[in-house]
Amino acid sequence: MDKQNLNFNFFKSAKNTFKKEINSLSKIPFDLDSKNYNKFCQEILDNKGNLFLMGIGKSGNIAEKVCSTLSSTGTPAIYISAAEASHGDLGVLTKKDLLIIFSFSGETEEILKILPTCAKKVKKILSITGNKTSTLANNAKISIDLKIDEEACPMDLAPTTSSTSMLLLGDAIAISLLEAKNFSPKDFAENHPGGSLGKKFFKAKDLMVQKKDIPSLAENTKISDAIYPISSAGLGLTMINKNNKITGIFTDGDLRRCLEKKIDISKITLAKVMTRDFKFINENEFLSKAISQMERYKVFSLLVKNTNGRVIGLLRMHDLLKAKII
Repeated sequence: MDKQNLNFNFFKSAKNTFKKEINSLSKIPFDLDSKNYNKFCQEILDNKGNLFLMGIGKSGNIAEKVCSTLSSTGTPAIYISAAEASHGDLGVLTKKDLLIIFSFSGETEEILKILPTCAKKVKKILSITGNKTSTLANNAKISIDLKIDEEACPMDLAPTTSSTSMLLLGDAIAISLLEAKNFSPKDFAENHPGGSLGKKFFKAKDLMVQKKDIPSLAENTKISDAIYPISSAGLGLTMINKNNKITGIFTDGDLRRCLEKKIDISKITLAKVMTRDFKFINENEFLSKAISQMERYKVFSLLVKNTNGRVIGLLRMHDLLKAKII
């Protein structure tokens, strides 16, 4: 190994890597056989058994990531390492199952060693390779061939562009299946109950403060008499009602503005200073929409209404932050 170059331009090298990979990846949509791709995806869509993905080395890493993407977007998949498969893991395969094998060369020794056994145990084998004449491609029911100009590695040895192209194709397959299944935001949320992305698709009613826990005062209440209810509830506001109908809100921010204007809070009623044009959201709207509305209107809370237009709760930015949704 040569002596380290202390003046080496790392960013120049990085830009060259970006350029090589992007140039090669941009050609994939034009090089892919569209009919073959459609058949490949249809096989997955029609599969009634389990879907297994297999690989080893860099291709194995990509297969494992694609497996996770498929599972989270409505196509449950299970990853098997080719290295472990020959030591008992092949026992999970059945005649109802579909197996997709990732190997850019299509000649990986560990995969070819177990390929005959895999063919006997599963319904069909599909493959993703960079060599359409390889042993793996020839023994697969359908094989997608990925062409790349060159690896980003200057020696054209380390898997770089090849592994990125397999990842890109895996994402494309997952999204194609997602769209074919009409996979919804609600479905995504159910697959991500612990993640912030999924939580954004929870509904407003799932995180709102119930109406019974929100202070509510009559329009003719003096401002000074609203201080304790607002403070004790700890929600930063009170609802204002007239004849049991919510007509507005009064926030701690409104109170500060009244004090700044030297308004006599012991004499002026809430009806004079409350916000009548309050913002609200339907109980069945996703939290992602609630976040957008808060940002749009520059507010920190939204009253929640049911399908009949009645206020049933309060959704606060504080609760969204506490739940780590944003």
